[in-house]
Amino acid sequence: MFNRIFFIAILIGVPLSVIGSMLHWPAVLLFLIYCATIVALAGYMGRATESLAIVAGPRIGGLLNATFGNAVELIISIFALKAGLISVVLASLTGSVLGNLLLVGGLSFFIGGLKYKQQKFNVYDARHNAGLLIFAVVVAFVFPEVFSYKLNDADSLTLSVWVAVIMIVLYIALLLFKLVTHRGMYQSEHDAAHSDETAEWSKWKALIILALSTIAVAYVSEKLVHTFEEVGETLGWSEVFIGVIIVAIVGNAAEHASAIIMAYKNKMNVAVEIAIGSTLQIAMFVAPLLVLVSLFFERSMALVFTLPELVAMVLAVFLTISLTSDGDTNWFEGLTLLAAYVIMGVGFYLL
Repeated sequence: MFNRIFFIAILIGVPLSVIGSMLHWPAVLLFLIYCATIVALAGYMGRATESLAIVAGPRIGGLLNATFGNAVELIISIFALKAGLISVVLASLTGSVLGNLLLVGGLSFFIGGLKYKQQKFNVYDARHNAGLLIFAVVVAFVFPEVFSYKLNDADSLTLSVWVAVIMIVLYIALLLFKLVTHRGMYQSEHDAAHSDETAEWSKWKALIILALSTIAVAYVSEKLVHTFEEVGETLGWSEVFIGVIIVAIVGNAAEHASAIIMAYKNKMNVAVEIAIGSTLQIAMFVAPLLVLVSLFFERSMALVFTLPELVAMVLAVFLTISLTSDGDTNWFEGLTLLAAYVIMGVGFYLL
């Protein structure tokens, strides 16, 4: 059903995006068209990546998922950086962390828990990911923030570049660790599922669809970024709220849906892997990469978040760790995560 809806949305959304942009339709209408089109395109990118992962095997598949899992948000953020909307980019990174841990994790646990009284997942993976989350969000994000109070803008940027390079190197080491040197120790039902699955599309068809979808996302994302200011003024939304809630949800919508479907099928290892693994991708790869990319634009982006963004991310990390460290979950734990997301969403709306 979703595949048909996404196909129709692309068939209508892409031409409307081009026509609406040329005819200068109202910004709010264009904003809605762009968002719906990007979500549908992201769905196709996800299906193409999944087909390639099955064809290529779990090692290459893991790398593909790491590369394309957050590709939509990365593309939107690059165009936002180009437009000088640094606060929107930092807010969208915050929104991705909150969205993956609290919204996706919460919905997965809640919906899966309504069907199954108790759902279990790999407790060793959960503990391993807990340490990485603390490093990626608490150490790498809090450290530049604290030091920025004593540093000028140039030194803050220098520190951010160092942190970015170190995090990317560590993320590459993490892929090497999980996919090569310790692959057997982290064999999950996700890998087992891949070994039994048949790819939906052939390798070349998946590559062509992935390439065309990425090009279309890049085009629509550039147009979307230019609507932010007017949409914010019209609807009374701040740049922070647009980044934290709207961009983060649109950029990760297809991935979010996959996690919830996996939880409903009682494949909790996969659901948790999507929610927490995607957070680690954002913190250890996407955010650092955006810092380095910003060096080529007029305004460079230091990895310095606002205090509300930082506090929200740290609280989300510790709440997630405390609920997942035992290796099982239920609908009430999911509801707890969702409640935290709503509280933070209201807070950012009122900022």
